[in-house]
Amino acid sequence: MSHPDAPGDVPLEELDDKELVRRHVAGEPGAFGELFRRHRDRLWAVALRTCGNPEDAADGLQDGMVAAYRRAGSYQGRAAVTTWLHRVVVNACLDRLRAQQVRRAEPLPDVLPVHLEEYGPRGADGPPPTDPAAEVVRGETRRAVLEALAELPLEQRAALVLVDMEGHSVAEAADILRCAVGTVKSRCSRGRARLAVLLADLLENAETPVTPPPGNPEGRRAVPPVEPRGPPTA
Repeated sequence: MSHPDAPGDVPLEELDDKELVRRHVAGEPGAFGELFRRHRDRLWAVALRTCGNPEDAADGLQDGMVAAYRRAGSYQGRAAVTTWLHRVVVNACLDRLRAQQVRRAEPLPDVLPVHLEEYGPRGADGPPPTDPAAEVVRGETRRAVLEALAELPLEQRAALVLVDMEGHSVAEAADILRCAVGTVKSRCSRGRARLAVLLADLLENAETPVTPPPGNPEGRRAVPPVEPRGPPTA
């Protein structure tokens, strides 16, 4: 008699995340690939924002996915699979950055595969500016935000990326970073204070105030979002 949950009885794309993890651990081919495909873009965004450049982000994302693939059996199901994947990727990126601290002093490349959305609530859509002068301002703003983030201690940067740029609640960020809620709040507070100094001219000249995502403390300005196209396909 076949088990109702036997591998192959339901298309992988119709399974929830936890079932995909379970089937991957059980040895079903393609289960982890479907999980990665489902969350690929957002994991890439986290890696890029944490690392600050596409080369390290690609390596960090790869390191994280290899670790998740090999250690999926340690996932106990208490947290959402997305939380677990974010944790693995963020930790992999932070480990890589700690091992390459000397590279933080190098200038960012002139062209990065990211787009800076107009100031406004996270996820707001709108056509890109066509005025060449606006494109120059857009590029300068993008570089300024990434360079300012690179000036922060790694722990503060990771907290701000998760809370202000990815829209996670403080509790979710604490779960991902495996630290106390108060620690995340403190890191965000110190990081925002430092960014307020580093980006003072940028924030003062913004036509529209930067609005933090829901769940952040009122009276704070969120980090201007830096949106990637997606991870490298090669």
